[in-house]
Amino acid sequence: MFRNLSPYAIGIRKPLKDTVKLAKLGYFQGVEVDINEVSALVEKESISHVKTLFEHEGIKPGGWVLPFEWRGDENTYERGLTRLSRLAHIAARIDCTRVFTWVLPFSDDKPFKENFNWHVARLKPIARVLAKEGCRLGLEFIGTESLRAGHRYDFIHDLNGMLELCKALEMENVGLLLDSWHWYASGGTVEDIRKLKNRDVVYVHVNDAPADTPIDRLIDNVRCLPGETGVIDLIGFLKALNGIGYDGPVTPEPFSEKVNKMKPEDAVKTTGEALRKVWEAAGLP
Repeated sequence: MFRNLSPYAIGIRKPLKDTVKLAKLGYFQGVEVDINEVSALVEKESISHVKTLFEHEGIKPGGWVLPFEWRGDENTYERGLTRLSRLAHIAARIDCTRVFTWVLPFSDDKPFKENFNWHVARLKPIARVLAKEGCRLGLEFIGTESLRAGHRYDFIHDLNGMLELCKALEMENVGLLLDSWHWYASGGTVEDIRKLKNRDVVYVHVNDAPADTPIDRLIDNVRCLPGETGVIDLIGFLKALNGIGYDGPVTPEPFSEKVNKMKPEDAVKTTGEALRKVWEAAGLP
């Protein structure tokens, strides 16, 4: 596995060329990309140009978020699905084949079973399009209990529930986006991770939780840098992932107001150093 920078998660909005250079300041080994930006660069320049941006700095393309609102109306969904084929083809050519999205842990109009079937119907065609280009799809469960409050129906909000959805899709290129925050918030354990295989995990997010905040009182966008408080057992989390042979990106997603206010260079250095400390503590190379 490798340390991967998501500029968007720490408030940075810069062109790809600048972001790739910034990554080196934080000792990151990969960078998450905006696949629409990559597509525009390929159209303006070439695939070779984009690949060179990474190769020149010795940085890997880390992955990309599913670039359309697949939960929207049918027309929006179909248009997005059509464009996805071209974007996935471009991504495969720069060796950026890990794609991810999240699944809301509630519904106000669909009971669990109906919602489960709806997700299968929406996500399976997406997985098929990605599979044709050798891309994988990571699905993130949202474990923060406070997000489910006030909604009519609960939906998947833990690791085992998301594995069931992955299984129902019947596609070998589908697995988890495993976020340490949601793993912790849902009561997950290191042993849960040890039961997985590398193929089960497509993408990883890491962060920490505020001290002295009960799990049921966590606020989803109030998080901390990896290892900042030690509330989340990131060392155990990373060791378990390493133990199952996970070989993908590990991306800090601190949602930190303090980091977001920093200059881009300082934000990258601060975030990268936090990740590197827990990385070394976990005995990772």
